[in-house]
Amino acid sequence: MFNKIDHIGIAVKDLESANKMFGALSEIGLLKIEKVESEGVMTSFFKVGDTKIEFLQSLDPDNAISKFIEKNGEGLHHIAFEVEDIDNEIIRLKELGFEMINTQKKEGADNKYICFVHPRSTNRVLTELCQDKASPPAPLLQRGEN
Repeated sequence: MFNKIDHIGIAVKDLESANKMFGALSEIGLLKIEKVESEGVMTSFFKVGDTKIEFLQSLDPDNAISKFIEKNGEGLHHIAFEVEDIDNEIIRLKELGFEMINTQKKEGADNKYICFVHPRSTNRVLTELCQDKASPPAPLLQRGEN
């Protein structure tokens, strides 16, 4: 079950320029900058209420962010939802027929475990699930259990 929108991800070519633009636009200070080795990106976060805006700059010409920008240009990349138990959410969504990009959680930015639901399953919206690493894991659901 989704708890809230955790963040909205925006793909950019130049993180420094995007940070300056959004800071001026929103009058909100930069929360943090973080390199995410597993994804080959540099990220920055701004907090707007309970939701964060994440800018992503590729560090690898062959990763998902580079390919997204090459195909679509800069812009909205994904929406991320906080979940209490990412492992059970992956099982639940697969059982419902959603196509998962990641069938297992992995480490992401902002001290989170993450996974992605393919946009073919979600009306062309790349959907990220994220769980705080500090959250205790729940027992895995058995097939057919609710």
